[in-house]
Parts: sequence; C-alpha cells; structure tokens
Amino acid sequence: MTVIDTATEFTDRVALVTGGGSGIGQAIAVRWAAAGGTVAVLGRRADALGDTVRKVADLGGRAEAISCDVRDHESVSRAVDGLVERLGRIDALVNNAAGNFIARAEDLSPNGWKAVTDIVLNGTFYCTNAVGRHMLAAGRGAVVNVVASYAWHGHPGTVHSAAAKGGVVAMTRTLAVEWGARGVRLNCIAPGPTETDGAGAALWPTPAARQGVLASVPAARFATPQEIAESAAFLLSDRAAYVTGDVLVADGGQWLGKAIYTDNRG
Repeated sequence: MTVIDTATEFTDRVALVTGGGSGIGQAIAVRWAAAGGTVAVLGRRADALGDTVRKVADLGGRAEAISCDVRDHESVSRAVDGLVERLGRIDALVNNAAGNFIARAEDLSPNGWKAVTDIVLNGTFYCTNAVGRHMLAAGRGAVVNVVASYAWHGHPGTVHSAAAKGGVVAMTRTLAVEWGARGVRLNCIAPGPTETDGAGAALWPTPAARQGVLASVPAARFATPQEIAESAAFLLSDRAAYVTGDVLVADGGQWLGKAIYTDNRG
C-alpha cells in the first residue's frame, strides 16, 4: 500500500482557487500551499487576494493573485493561459467564487437572478472550460466545485442560488463522465454553515438568525473554513484518485434534517 505524506502531497503542483481572498477559498488556498503546492487566487478584490498571498508567504509558500471577474469568459481564459505560461502547468481548480442573498422568489428581480447565476453557474463553467483545456492536454487534473446541499433538497429564499448550484452539480457529473478517461476528475463539496464573514452577513445577519441556523445542525456547531479546506484537499489529492462525479457533504448533518418526533421520556 502506498502511503501519502499529506504534508508534501501538493509539492510541484499548481492550483487555481476562485474567490480565494477570504473564507473557505482562502482556507483552501492556504491548505494547498501548506502541503507544498503553488497556488493562484483569482477574484475581483485585489486587497483580499493580497491578504491570502501574504498568509501563504508567511508559511514559506508560493502564491500569486489574479484580478479577474469569473463572469467574463475572455478574461478568465486569458488569466488561465497566462498562469500556465508562467508556471508551466495547472493541476487543480477550485471553483469557490459565489454570490448569494436571501429573497422570496416572487420578490427576486431579473438582475438579482442574473447576478447569482452569472457568478455561480456561468463563472464555474467559464473557469472549468478554460482550465480543463490545459488539464486535458496534460492528461491529468482535479476540479472541486463548491456547492450547497439545498441544490438538491431546496430551501426557501434561495431559488437563484439553488438553481445555479444544482446546475453546477449536473455539470460536474457530466464532465466527470466526459473527461474521466482522459485523466481529469471533477467533484463537488457542499459545506454547511461555516464561520466566515461573508456567509454570516448574508445568511444569518442577526443573533436570532444565527441561533436558528445553529439549531438546524445536528453537530450543534458551525464549521471552520479549515475543516472545509481539509475535505477539499482530500478531493484534490491522489488519496481520492478513484473518486469522481461525487458530492462530499461537510455540513455537520444539517441537510438530514431535525427530528419531527421526540422521545421526551428521558
């Protein structure tokens, strides 16, 4: 049996992480670099990307920031081609860039719908398409797409995000079949409630809302970005070499739901 050293498993490998300036994306980028890999973080906020680059540098790792909007296919293609030209390869892609807010479907404007689906669904395809061409040419690569469990079980107020992430799951599975024999794996990770500034502000903005979300998690706590990064690192690594087209749910059991019937005898 081959034993893989997880502290060096990404040495001499290159990853691109979208939405890598904060939260889960930043944690994944730092985790990749901590295992010896070179990471590029892509997003629209240069200051946030710079923060990730500094965190990686503090670990003695190598990182670079790429200012780009995932909704712009041509800009994405140029950015990816430039990355491969500079570093010679691209081994992993994490599509983490997202946008979300709570809105009742009847109140959701066309612009609100488009804002979320453009980033989550279109942006994920644009990045996967651009990176995938290089991976297919090299005959190797791993892609992880960050989704959410309401992509399949639904949730009030998230019709735009659920539809977009549901599309990402379908795209992931389709490409896993299409590209599997050519050495490229694609999987999803579905994080549950995670302690990040962005998610907290958008999805549980008040103490009461936060407590309500927490009450829905059987594990009775929020995830840390580092915990989600560990799950993503597994899917990107050779430890998951035979895993493709799957969704790894890391949500403390939230999507399984709360008990309807309770035994009050004890």
